[in-house]
Amino acid sequence: MRLITLLTAALISAGSVSSLAAAGDASAGHAVYDKSCKACHGNEGQGNPGIAKAMYVTIHDLGSADVQGKSDAELRKIITEGKGKMKPVQSVPADQVPNVIAYIRSLAKK
Repeated sequence: MRLITLLTAALISAGSVSSLAAAGDASAGHAVYDKSCKACHGNEGQGNPGIAKAMYVTIHDLGSADVQGKSDAELRKIITEGKGKMKPVQSVPADQVPNVIAYIRSLAKK
């Protein structure tokens, strides 16, 4: 029993268990993305040039190395708190944020 407790503690401190627990469902995230994110970020995360021009911003491709290099925590913060001119996405329920992040990860450029 002590060995299991020690292994669990080691995995938690290394982030393995927490990252597995936080893993989302990309398919479910795609559905949420379509409802709450697609208008600005485009069908496949490439950004909506009309919105970017109207707001005088650059909307980064969600599949780009810049976006994909962000941690899940950073993406969660952007979704829930906003960044720059992007407002917090209140239409994404907290329990769906991991799914949206999983969908964003699925857009990574190969």
